[in-house]
Amino acid sequence: MNETSFRGKQRRFLRGLGVNLKPVVFIGKASVSAAVLAELEQALEHHELIKVRLLDTVDGDRKTVAAALAELARAELVQVLGRTVLLFRRNETEPKIDLPA
Repeated sequence: MNETSFRGKQRRFLRGLGVNLKPVVFIGKASVSAAVLAELEQALEHHELIKVRLLDTVDGDRKTVAAALAELARAELVQVLGRTVLLFRRNETEPKIDLPA
């Protein structure tokens, strides 16, 4: 999945839903480990839309880390705002979020 597959209206809709979310995964100096990927997988499966917090100890540019994170999690990168990343991946069996057309 890539960042360009959303329409503007869909991206705005997801950003609006993400405003009130609390980060469910925190990434620090260990960066993206197997445990972090497992946590991301579980959170995306359950919630579809999640916030990830990049701590100050993360190595590299936050946008580069966010893009790599989205690719590893097979998710859409919705937004990078400060050190917070918003990711979306539709649950194919039980979708919870209905995107506008």
